[in-house]
Amino acid sequence: MPEDAPKSAPHPSTVQETLALAAKRNSEQAKSSAKIMHVKVYAPFKTYYDGDATSISAINDTGPFDILPRHHNFMTLVNKCDVIIRTEDGDELRVPINRGVMHVKADRVDVFLDV
Repeated sequence: MPEDAPKSAPHPSTVQETLALAAKRNSEQAKSSAKIMHVKVYAPFKTYYDGDATSISAINDTGPFDILPRHHNFMTLVNKCDVIIRTEDGDELRVPINRGVMHVKADRVDVFLDV
């Protein structure tokens, strides 16, 4: 190989090394995508929040609950409370509501108010 030829990354020499590299890449991707979710809190004529968050808290008939990234699909009626949205910066946004519907699917949380 000529000296000025570009050098490529070393290739794994065994199946175990290949699997270990793939597992490491998958783990890093899961960690980065598992930290945030998209949250939208809106009413028919106003959007209160539309952005990324690390968690959202509210109250339903069962009691207080939190939604974190990678939560299973979920739908609930939300009771009168302050919906608390926590952002990546550590800020907390409180949206006082009378009632609403929350839908969680694939790291996306939609809270539709005044229904």
